[in-house]
Amino acid sequence: MDWTEKILAGDVRTVARLIRDIDDNRPEARGILKELYPHTGRAYVVGITGSPGVGKSTLVDRMIQHLRGQGKTVGVLAVDPTSPFSGGAILGDRIRMQRHSTDEGVFIRSLATRGHFGGLTPSTRGAIAVLDAMGKDYILVETVGVGQDEVEIVRAAHTTLIVLIPGMGDDIQAIKAGILEAGDVFVINKADREGAEKTRQELMMMIEMDKGRKAKAGWTSTIFMTEAVRNEGVETLMAGIQAHREFLFKKEPAHCIDFEHQRARMELFDLVKQDVIQVIMERLTESGRWDHYLQELVQKKSDPYTISEEIVARYLKDQV
Repeated sequence: MDWTEKILAGDVRTVARLIRDIDDNRPEARGILKELYPHTGRAYVVGITGSPGVGKSTLVDRMIQHLRGQGKTVGVLAVDPTSPFSGGAILGDRIRMQRHSTDEGVFIRSLATRGHFGGLTPSTRGAIAVLDAMGKDYILVETVGVGQDEVEIVRAAHTTLIVLIPGMGDDIQAIKAGILEAGDVFVINKADREGAEKTRQELMMMIEMDKGRKAKAGWTSTIFMTEAVRNEGVETLMAGIQAHREFLFKKEPAHCIDFEHQRARMELFDLVKQDVIQVIMERLTESGRWDHYLQELVQKKSDPYTISEEIVARYLKDQV
């Protein structure tokens, strides 16, 4: 069998190799992704994001346990910080989920940020597509945890979880740009800590203040209290995720169509941006014009705005 057939048949080794090639940006990986694309769209994608230390990995571990108890297959993509020495992912998330490593119904893979900001890597969407085509029922994407910048997961996930804990200023963090809007479900983990109820009340207040915007889409963000280490509150949280799934696909079909349209728009936009930048940079580098432009900037013979306009005019004008 070729790679596509093996992936559709659920071959773990082939899936692991392809995700590695996607992460390494190997050209041949794109051809396989093209063949897999018609077989995607069946998995439900849940994004889990939040600041470092809030217990995201432990929570994901419990979510896997719950889904497996229901007989669901699970794919996990843990976006880890890049090692400054090897360039690879630090793999801390996979260590915490080690007990699922022998479960054939669970596939766990770490992806390195490689200096990319926003909570996702350029290869994450490709990896999601591979696990989707592989036949996973749920795909859990745990992002790297960079605070208010970490909102890109919204573009890839059906349901986005924002994980907070009491006593770390998360009540203030939630107010910062993007976080409140990004969350479909809020999780206050380590709820046994002092200040958990205060954090919940402040979140409720912020959600109420934002209710007008959320009401347009028909969904009001929900809040759950968990203690992932003790597996407390996780079952209720999973019911909340299921409620959001039913909202997307059953109660509001028009909203579901709009949601899928937005996902497709952002996926195509990001790919076009990535490809255009890559093509232009290759041409600039090969022609030697990149170094020329840099020298002009250093010597103050030109400015970055003029040069950028010149590059766009040279390579993109009348091309579309």
